[in-house]
Amino acid sequence: MRVLNDPSTSADINGIGLNIVFDNYPCNPNLQSLWGFACLIEMAGQTILFDTGSNGRVLVQNMKKMGLDSASLDMLFVSHPHWDHIGGIDSVIELAPHLEMVAPDSLSKFYLQDLRGAVRKLSVIDGKPAKIGENLYSTGVMGEVGEQALVIDMATGLVVITGCAHAGIEKVAARAREMLGRDISLLMGGFHLSHHDHAALEEIADSLKSHGVRRLCPTHCSGDLARRMFAASFGAFYLDGGVGRKVS
Repeated sequence: MRVLNDPSTSADINGIGLNIVFDNYPCNPNLQSLWGFACLIEMAGQTILFDTGSNGRVLVQNMKKMGLDSASLDMLFVSHPHWDHIGGIDSVIELAPHLEMVAPDSLSKFYLQDLRGAVRKLSVIDGKPAKIGENLYSTGVMGEVGEQALVIDMATGLVVITGCAHAGIEKVAARAREMLGRDISLLMGGFHLSHHDHAALEEIADSLKSHGVRRLCPTHCSGDLARRMFAASFGAFYLDGGVGRKVS
C-alpha cells in the first residue's frame, strides 16, 4: 500500500485546491476525525463546501486549524440526506448565510422549505444532470438513496467528488464521463465499498479504469480493503484520503 506522508499532494488539477475537512480516516493528527465526510474546494473566485460531515462544531474547528475561512463560503453542495453528510449544515449556514446551496430532492420537503429561507439561494436537483456554475455540474440524483455527485470540468480532465456513491461508484464515474465526454482526472470521496470482497473490488478497479478514471482518492466509507487494493491497482496514481488531506 502506498502511503502519502505529506498531507498535500499533486493530482494534475492545477487551478483548484481540494481540502478534506471532515473524515473518519485521519491524515493530520491536529484535526479531529469523526464518521462522515466534507471537502472544501477552492477555485478562482469561488469557494465550495461539499457536504458537512456529522458534526458542525468539529467541521468548523477543523477548517479553522487548516486556515480555511468558513465565513467565505460561496456554495454548499449536499450529496445526500444521510446524517453523516448533513450534520453540520446549521453551523455552516450560521457562519455563511449568504451562500448558495445545491441540494438533492431526496432531502425532506419540509427541510428544503426551511433551508430556502435560510440561504441566499437554494437549487434543488432532481434525477437529471445539471450545470450549477462555471465549470460545475451535478450528476443529478442517482439510486434509491437519492445522491448526487459534484463534477468539476478542468483543463486536465474531470474532477468528480462523491459523498458515499450509494448508487455504485462505477455508475457515478460512467455518468460523469457521459455528461461531458471527458476522462476523469481525479475521483475522490466515499465509495461505499466496505462490504465488498476481493473479487468484486478487482472488478470495480478495472471498471473505473475503463471509465477513464486516472487518479483515485477513496476515503470515508470506502473500506480498508478497497483502499489497499486500489492503492496496489492504481500505484502512483492513488492518493490516500483522510481529514487534513490537501490536493492541488
